Amino acid sequence: MRIIAGKLKGAVLYLPQNKNTRPLKDRAKENIFNLLSHSNKISLQFENSNILDLYAGTGSFGLECLSRGSGNVCFVEKSKEVIKILEKNIHKLKFQKKTEILSNNIFDILKKNNFFKCKFDLIFCDPPFKDVDISKLINKIFHRNILKKGGIIVIHRKKSTDETFSNFFKIIDERIYGVSKIIFGKFLF
Repeated sequence: MRIIAGKLKGAVLYLPQNKNTRPLKDRAKENIFNLLSHSNKISLQFENSNILDLYAGTGSFGLECLSRGSGNVCFVEKSKEVIKILEKNIHKLKFQKKTEILSNNIFDILKKNNFFKCKFDLIFCDPPFKDVDISKLINKIFHRNILKKGGIIVIHRKKSTDETFSNFFKIIDERIYGVSKIIFGKFLF
C-alpha cells in the first residue's frame, strides 16, 4: 500500500500483520481520488480541506488527502493494535501536526455534542463489510451537522450490500471495483 499522488507520492505505508483490517486497495483508492478531483458531479478542493476518516485503519485514505494538500485529518479508529500502525504511518510521513486520532467507536463519539473542532469538507466511511446499518451512521452525521454545506461523503461497502438511505442523503455517483462498491453522496440541506 502506498501514497498515490501529491507531495509524498510513492511513500509506502505500514500494514497490520493480522487479517482483521481490510485496507483500501490502491486501485479503488486511485479511482476514488480521480472522481473526487475530476468529476463534474463533485466539487471538492483538497487544498486546506478538513477530512474525517472513519474506521481509519492504517490511515491510507486520510494520509492520501494530506499528501494532496488537505489542511488536517481526523482519524477515528477503535482498534488499539491498528492505531499503533496508524501512528507509525503518520510519523513516517511527518503529519503529526495535521492529524488527530480518536480512539473510540464513532457512534459513541457522535453522542457527544460539539465534539469535533470543525466541520468537514469530506467524510470517508469505510466500516467493516459485516456492519450492515450504514444508514444509521449517515443519519447521525446529518443530525450532528459535522459536514460542511456542499461537503462530500464517500462510503466503501461490499458490492452485494443493498443500502437504503434517508431522503436527505443524495447519491451523486456509485462505482464498483472488484468486491467493493463506492458510494459518493451529499446532504440536501
